[in-house]
Formats: sequence, structure tokens, C-alpha cells
Amino acid sequence: MPEDGKSRNDYWRANLRLMAWLLAIWFTVSYGCGILLADTLNQFRFGGFKLGFWFAQQGSIYVFVVLIFIYVWKMNRIDREYGVDE
Repeated sequence: MPEDGKSRNDYWRANLRLMAWLLAIWFTVSYGCGILLADTLNQFRFGGFKLGFWFAQQGSIYVFVVLIFIYVWKMNRIDREYGVDE
């Protein structure tokens, strides 16, 4: 961990900001597309299923897995920036 308190706070702030953005994206996809916009999205089909149903059942899970990989990639960059990488 960085030695001075300011760097630690900046590191933690960068981590929280990244998590907030990724959780906002996941919430928008899972709640927005899977529940709020389901009727509108059900006019379209994806893989033989209505798109609103697909987002509620599969899409939000796929987006979550992609967001995990994005989190790992971005955190590795943040770790290198603050000198705490392995």
C-alpha cells in the first residue's frame, strides 16, 4: 500500500468509483432492461426468445460476468498506478 495517507485515500476512492460505475451499469441492465423496459424489449427477439425475457433470465448474468473481467482489468491498472501491483 502507498506510504502516505493521501495516496491510500486516492487509491480507495478510485476503487470505490470503479465499483460504483460497474454496479450502476449492472443495475441498469438487470433492473432496467429486465423489469422496467421488458414490455418494450419484448417486441424484439434474441436467440428465439423475447428480448425482455432474455435480459431478465440470461442477459444480466452475462453482463455481470463481463463486468467482473472489466473490474479485474481496471483494478490491475489502478494497482500499477498507485504502486501496489504484484
